Amino acid sequence: MTDTFLPVLAGFLANPLDLALLVGGTLVGLVLGAIPGISTTMALAILLPLTFAMEADTAILFLMAVFMSSVYGGSVSAILLKIPGTPASIVTQLDGYPMARAGRAGQALTYALVASTVGAILGLLALVVLTPVLADYATNFRSPEFAAVALFGVAMLAFASSGSTLVAGVIGFIGIVLGTVGFDPLTDAQRMTLDLPLLQSGLQLIPVIIGLFGLAEVLDNLLDHSGEPRARPGLGRIAVPLGDLLSRWKTILRGSAVGTFVGAIPATGSAVAVSIAYAQERRLSREPEAFGKGHPDGVLAPEAANSASVGGSLIPLMALGVPGDTITAVLMGALLIHGLAPGPLLFQNDPGFVSSVYASVLLSLVATLVLGFALIRAAVLVTQIPARLMYVFIAVFCLMGAFAIRNDMNDVYVMIAFGLVGLLFLRLGLPTAPLAFGLILGPILEENLRRSLMLSRGSWSIFLDRPIALALVLASLAIVLLPAFGWLRARLRDREVLAGR
Repeated sequence: MTDTFLPVLAGFLANPLDLALLVGGTLVGLVLGAIPGISTTMALAILLPLTFAMEADTAILFLMAVFMSSVYGGSVSAILLKIPGTPASIVTQLDGYPMARAGRAGQALTYALVASTVGAILGLLALVVLTPVLADYATNFRSPEFAAVALFGVAMLAFASSGSTLVAGVIGFIGIVLGTVGFDPLTDAQRMTLDLPLLQSGLQLIPVIIGLFGLAEVLDNLLDHSGEPRARPGLGRIAVPLGDLLSRWKTILRGSAVGTFVGAIPATGSAVAVSIAYAQERRLSREPEAFGKGHPDGVLAPEAANSASVGGSLIPLMALGVPGDTITAVLMGALLIHGLAPGPLLFQNDPGFVSSVYASVLLSLVATLVLGFALIRAAVLVTQIPARLMYVFIAVFCLMGAFAIRNDMNDVYVMIAFGLVGLLFLRLGLPTAPLAFGLILGPILEENLRRSLMLSRGSWSIFLDRPIALALVLASLAIVLLPAFGWLRARLRDREVLAGR
């Protein structure tokens, strides 16, 4: 891969336009990530239309810059205002905000930036080392294996989603059904179109994502947010003693390892990774009682895990064509728009683009480190932008983005409809991610399931005869059924306790 990686990296550095987009994407990501309520997924969704006219290599560089920088940017409002800029920075606020209240906001932001950089580097190394191996192994996959992988992805998302696994599974199934709307790829028969022209070509991925994760969040925040600026905390010193950072290297490495591993599991995402990393660090700490009161390790561990999960989440996307989380689902949409299908064949058909992904991640983390450190003192100003003004602007951007995909007002209607669906889900406390994943993985599951049954002449035994497919199907069933067994055991235990009285 080095025979293509170094030329691609040099090409990015020698192109003024690429460098401008790198810097611009990093700045935009830092700003959007720092604004409360704008997640990394939302930032990528609303900026995705800007990349339609770009070359694929340039587009991935810009999106990766937004991706990497918004991951760190989410910690800014979490530390300064106790309002997570992104869902994954919820854990960072537990110790970051107490540090800010104690006049150590500058150091908390520096801890977060350093941990994010180290975590991103380790995640990139895992991406470079593990993805080609997994992709090479995945070239032996056939339709049964890909169908099982898609099923496993939906099951993992249902398990990792907050709330009931059963509810998340049902929502994921609804997403799978929605993925079949439009013409049947084999028979050309219309399915669930309701004789509406806008549904005949199916539900386009990007308008749905913009609606679910962009417009829905805007509407939710416009209905709730007061829009009043908050008081600026004291930044204090920015520099952190080098000896103090070096003494905490184990914390950063453990957080990075957790983020990489959990991020590589389809559908888990960074929110799960940071929670595990924080809980692990608190359990291993000699002073667990200090967590939640401004302990630096409470900032280092989740931020390292947060950024490491970036590389981890790209592993299943690049190797298997299955998005690791909702963020990489947006990236997958970008690749498909540019005619690139992520998966094992991408390494054989377009190794130069794979190198572009690696180079984009490396340049993005360097740009985030340099610009993030330079803008720490100015970061607090971003969080004081009037919220209502910002959300109105983003709502207009969502409308323009949905229309720009095909210059079709039907896509705008779809985006608005799913924005309302996303708002309803937020109000009811239901997870929206399974719906998006079901829509993405549904066509993959259907196509490969039908092809598998055609090859076996209608016999389901094809999934029993192939060990990998069987293991994935059994794992998916276990993921869905284990919570039900746990609930049943709890009910039986309660009955025994009542009977004993």
